Amino acid sequence: MNLKTIRTMAIITGLIGTTLINRFIEGGVLFMSLILMCLLTSLFFTFKSFMKLKTNSEAAMNTLQPIKDCGAIAVAIGAMGALIGLISAFEIIEATGPVAPQIMAGGLKVTLLCPLFGLFTYVVSRLVTLIIRVLVK
Repeated sequence: MNLKTIRTMAIITGLIGTTLINRFIEGGVLFMSLILMCLLTSLFFTFKSFMKLKTNSEAAMNTLQPIKDCGAIAVAIGAMGALIGLISAFEIIEATGPVAPQIMAGGLKVTLLCPLFGLFTYVVSRLVTLIIRVLVK
């Protein structure tokens, strides 16, 4: 690889990483961190399952339930975070009065970040369980 390609890759990686970190913080650190823990736990059980796949397929199948549970919990946490954010926003709007549509749209965008991350975690966990089931058979 030449130096120009490496620099371009570093810039793209930096931009994507910065954007993801900003979105993570924007979505609410508490709920986004809980969802991230669900994703990491799901990935832990995924790797554990793949390691057991070669030696003991029954043990690999036993790790599917924790993977699915982590995905489902992530969706629930994302929905709860969105609802709590909306309730807080509506309380502020109620106290202050009319709000500009741009501010309202920005608030709704931020509210949707948490459930989006939860749904992403759920999709990853479901895809992993599907792949493990196919590999076992």
